[in-house]
Amino acid sequence: MSATGIRLHAPAPGWSLDADIVVVGSGVAGLTAALRCAAAGLKTVVVTKARLDDGSTRWAQGGVAAALGEGDTPEQHLDDTLVAGAGLCDEEAVRILVTEGPDAVRRLIDTGAHFDTGPEGTIELTREGGHHRRRIAHAGGDATGAEISRALVEAVRARGIPTVENALVLDLLTDAEGRTAGVSLHVMGEGQHDGVGAVHAPAVVLATGGMGQVFSATTNPSVSTGDGVALALRAGAEVSDLEFVQFHPTVLFLGADAEGQQPLVSEAVRGEGAHLVDADGVRFMVGQHELAELAPRDIVAKGITRRMQEQGAQHMYLDGRHFGADMWENRFPTILAACRAHGIDPVTEPIPVAPAAHYASGGVRTDRHGRTTVPGLYACGEVACTGVHGANRLASNSLLEGLVYAERIAADITARHAENTLHARVPVPVTPPETPTHPLLPAEARFAIQRVMTEGAGVLRSASSLTEAAARLARIHAEAAGALAEHGKTAEPGVDTWETTNLLCVARVLVAAAQRREETRGCHWREDHADRDDTAWRRHIVVRLNPDRTLAAHTTETPDFPPTRPSPQEQ
Repeated sequence: MSATGIRLHAPAPGWSLDADIVVVGSGVAGLTAALRCAAAGLKTVVVTKARLDDGSTRWAQGGVAAALGEGDTPEQHLDDTLVAGAGLCDEEAVRILVTEGPDAVRRLIDTGAHFDTGPEGTIELTREGGHHRRRIAHAGGDATGAEISRALVEAVRARGIPTVENALVLDLLTDAEGRTAGVSLHVMGEGQHDGVGAVHAPAVVLATGGMGQVFSATTNPSVSTGDGVALALRAGAEVSDLEFVQFHPTVLFLGADAEGQQPLVSEAVRGEGAHLVDADGVRFMVGQHELAELAPRDIVAKGITRRMQEQGAQHMYLDGRHFGADMWENRFPTILAACRAHGIDPVTEPIPVAPAAHYASGGVRTDRHGRTTVPGLYACGEVACTGVHGANRLASNSLLEGLVYAERIAADITARHAENTLHARVPVPVTPPETPTHPLLPAEARFAIQRVMTEGAGVLRSASSLTEAAARLARIHAEAAGALAEHGKTAEPGVDTWETTNLLCVARVLVAAAQRREETRGCHWREDHADRDDTAWRRHIVVRLNPDRTLAAHTTETPDFPPTRPSPQEQ
């Protein structure tokens, strides 16, 4: 797979580090991969955009799904995952997830994570949407991600793994043959490293999280600007299934004009018996699905959106008043505090909720060892498309995917290192051009992109809304490209302009894929193609970036992903 030659305009690196592997991201996927590689004796460096514990993992409320309970089996977990994925899951990838998952959770516990337990010391399990059994392990009631992050960060620091915090990754470095040679990055603020630098390594693991900030309202933290997907595209990697963005059904409604990260009201609240109601107190999900409020997230998000349209309402309500104060305070303390901070008391009143962008089921295409189509480049966690989630992620499978596939990546890198296929060569990065070849967008374009995506590619999509979104994004792109081509001018390099440029890149791919998929499937809802079409569209849409910055999209011939290229033997 050839690189595009496109890179973000940035100053030349002023410092560098050498490693066997560099992990970009510090959520459950990145830190698990780093710990396993370091334990195998590999010189490992972790690069993260903020502090080690500032990624999406610590915001995860619900928990980790795994067949840990009595009577539950990996096969039942597999069945629920395949149903949620709406015909596009890679069944073997899911089988790996559910069979290796329970032991991966136990290793996480051995690392130091503490899950909530019952009187007999066994892990307490709850249910979430799409699960037919109680299989969600949680911590601190509704603070599972924070506990997992704490345990992994402490383990990384105890092992003394070198970390570069407050660092925005810029681009993949490659050698003359197109093989991975490390990453360039920019450290924000003073410290041991400052400004633009590089980490040279023959293996790079992208664990950069999601791209929720491409929409106006999201549950994602501010760092989730699609940096990993954009980097991979510029490096020549393939991405897939980007049209499948999961909108969490129950996000605290803060007003029609609210933007940025908004508080999540965990699916576990419904798992414990809270009801979705309209302003008249009617449970509108009853009769729409056998699991009512606990249907898969795409069905619940659509149900809420339909009811909002029917009633001309801006939100619905989640009613958990029957829980009582003790349950709210002990089981859902984080959610209770967030609601009260915004003037809502769930103990005495229903919570106003509406769908918001939550999780990207698609991403950088990988095989079952996390290998992308670029030699030496791996991806895991939300930035990756392993085939596990299909057209819609099953609740609480994301943390499990991060654990399982990070371990598989570490095993593959360790094996290749032992076989002298990695450390036998010292990658020499190709020197980037001094003059900009890729326009940077002004920081203020970020808000325009978010509005375009929310209006045209949100929960409800149609040919007309997507065509308009594509045209508006093209104008934003063309204006920046024209200024560069005619006057050699581009926005000043900096964190805001790099992030905005990344957001435009992923937005264009998402809209292109959504335009192409003329059906409704999973969390991709086309009003003008309301039915699922397995004959024509039980396929994956794969996209690459051309050297001229146009997009090359194609649809696979079967529901199966083609092998990543080149093959492992060629890497």
